[in-house]
Amino acid sequence: MSCDDASAIHFPGGVGLLPLADFATRSGLDILQAMLRGDYPAPPIAKTLSFILHEVEQDRVVFKGAPRPEHLNPFGGIHGGWIATLMDSALACSIMTTLKPGEAYTTAEFKVNLVRPLSADMGTVFCEGRLIHRGRTLATAEAFLKDANGKLLAHGTETCAIFPLESFVRGK
Repeated sequence: MSCDDASAIHFPGGVGLLPLADFATRSGLDILQAMLRGDYPAPPIAKTLSFILHEVEQDRVVFKGAPRPEHLNPFGGIHGGWIATLMDSALACSIMTTLKPGEAYTTAEFKVNLVRPLSADMGTVFCEGRLIHRGRTLATAEAFLKDANGKLLAHGTETCAIFPLESFVRGK
């Protein structure tokens, strides 16, 4: 796939924000499965950076991304921020699969190890995030970014804080 093949990333539910009220009655896994079906929109960052949720199950998600020329750093490689954002999405969403109705979460810290450079013409990449531990207020996950042939490009870990939904404020 060339960098011009934008067909690799589709947004069947459009692009937008999730209704926060739904988190009060639906689990994180249920919401992500609905997003995958196109019942909910992908977040705006997914369109901006050309990546999308590709698979979801309890404790595990896979995102696919299409590195593009717009994501290049001054040296001509894919910017580490693009990689980190894709990995943060997979890491955090693997944790999101564990949320009960009424719970929210946010990234507290993450670390990414860039193993190989990415290029704009390398085709679709896949980032698998897996839960390591879920506690009452903290959860950890690991992720692996690979090319279409399974070659490791980056790996990382993340800690997310988990808290009551009513503590989460959007736009205030």
